[in-house]
Amino acid sequence: MRWWFLIIILIFSVHDVLAREIRSSEAIEIGGIKQWIKFQGADDQAPVLLFLHGGPGNSMMSYADRFTKELQKHFIVVLWDQRESGKTKELNGSPQALTVSLFINDAIEVIQFLSNKFLQEKIYVAGHSWGGYLGLRVAVARPELLKGYFAISPMINQLESERLSLDVMLDKAKEESNSNALAELGKVEIPFENSEQLYYHRKWLSKLMNSATPTQEKVELWSVTWLALFNEASQTNFFAFAPTLNCPVYFLIGSNDYQTYFKLADSYYQQVVCQEKKLYWFTQSAHSPNLTEAAKFQQVLISIINKN
Repeated sequence: MRWWFLIIILIFSVHDVLAREIRSSEAIEIGGIKQWIKFQGADDQAPVLLFLHGGPGNSMMSYADRFTKELQKHFIVVLWDQRESGKTKELNGSPQALTVSLFINDAIEVIQFLSNKFLQEKIYVAGHSWGGYLGLRVAVARPELLKGYFAISPMINQLESERLSLDVMLDKAKEESNSNALAELGKVEIPFENSEQLYYHRKWLSKLMNSATPTQEKVELWSVTWLALFNEASQTNFFAFAPTLNCPVYFLIGSNDYQTYFKLADSYYQQVVCQEKKLYWFTQSAHSPNLTEAAKFQQVLISIINKN
């Protein structure tokens, strides 16, 4: 039996010699343009974890350390600025109109690049909000690429989510006899027809969730680039579109999330058929459990890979 012990020692010794910390960024060719990615990890042979940021348009490069510091000890954490976002936007604009299919193809290319770069047949992917939607679309299209998918506050049926949250806000405004809220929310149509409707919805939604309220100027500026894409994505109803997902999927949901309505996420989780699935509730969180409960968020992801 002693030779088995020597082999085990040799394996760990070889790993210690070969394993290296990775801290780098680079522009890679994705979808015909340069797109910016960042690698962070204590071990360049650890499982890859790609984050798909929300928005759309909300690069997480500047704040991701708040919820990835511990993850970097267990994964190669990869951040990607999607087209028209962050560093990628600085490098080049998108020559093509922004469509859901374009972003799905970009995401698949990034995943394939990472699999080849790190010699991993499958990788982990995590997506938040719009990124949660994008990751689910990838899980539908190319499940064989994913070792596991972490859906963080994902858009499940966003048109219905917006309607439900609007109803909640109107009921609250009526109970409080808030004439200003009633007047502004009364102008909102779903899907959103313009930036003003989106602003009024998000203004009162932020108050409902006790989160930061966006300025009208910021919403107007965002809408110029992103509202059409957001409305296109909002049309997808995963209850009908993807009753089955052929890869492990883990849902991470804030108990006070009315932006991607938590009850819809729960209902979809209960119904979807997966080879493995689990739902994790974040009771102190609304739409961004990765930020508001960062320690728990990281521990959940680490516990899943340790189990696997």
